[in-house]
Amino acid sequence: MKRRALLAGALAAGLAGRARAEPVFRMGLTPVFLDNDAAVVDGLREALSRGMGRQIELVQRRTYQEITGLLLERSVDAAWLCGYPYLQHADALGLVAVPSWRGGPRYQSYLIVAADDPATGLPDLRGGTHAFSDPDSNSGYLVTASDLRRAGERAETFFSRAIFTYGHRNVVRAVADGLVRSGSVDGYVWESLATIEPALTARTRVIARSEWLGFPPICARRDSTGSEPVLALRRALLGMGDTPEGRQALAALQIDGFQPASDALFDGIATRMRDLEA
Repeated sequence: MKRRALLAGALAAGLAGRARAEPVFRMGLTPVFLDNDAAVVDGLREALSRGMGRQIELVQRRTYQEITGLLLERSVDAAWLCGYPYLQHADALGLVAVPSWRGGPRYQSYLIVAADDPATGLPDLRGGTHAFSDPDSNSGYLVTASDLRRAGERAETFFSRAIFTYGHRNVVRAVADGLVRSGSVDGYVWESLATIEPALTARTRVIARSEWLGFPPICARRDSTGSEPVLALRRALLGMGDTPEGRQALAALQIDGFQPASDALFDGIATRMRDLEA
């Protein structure tokens, strides 16, 4: 028993030494999950560090544009983006992995109002105030904006006023607190909040759900996807369910795991981008 403990300690020390020897891997985080929960972020960092055998720095910024810019200029090695900014820069970015949620790598955008609001769909919200998450968010902007464009409308004139909250949880809060009448929000985030903050989501109501679209992916620069650090990240993500730290991180994130992805997963988002620009 004593020998086993010594061997375990030596193995842990070896992994720690290897992690110190390797350059720090920097990964950017956008508001694609409940990223203002320190425990969630710390758990993800620990799981990836153990899986990659090196130190991980998770870099958080307020907007998708900031994190995408850091990735494009090589200030971070990879980033958890959204399908919308990924497709905007698909010539320069490559896919590393995509989360699986409720059995698959897809999610929906939700259109929400206050729990006692009589609206039953987007047309009922004309002239009201609206909260978007981020101008580069699929679920927090593109879906609603393209729905309006398909109906011959524009968000800028359909709503009396639209704001960007730069966080999906902030969209839910803005609607729940009556700061705006309606909001466009990531369905994964709303459902996660319904588990950890049910009193908040109970003050809102989902009146429309989009089709199932590609879940926000982990990306790297296309010219670095074959590098050993990015391959190590991919292995750590795909194997996250195989370690106690990984399973704990997945539970905190409320996702099933990570899986490989192809561009075809984001065809629905690409169609909406074309419709918005038409």
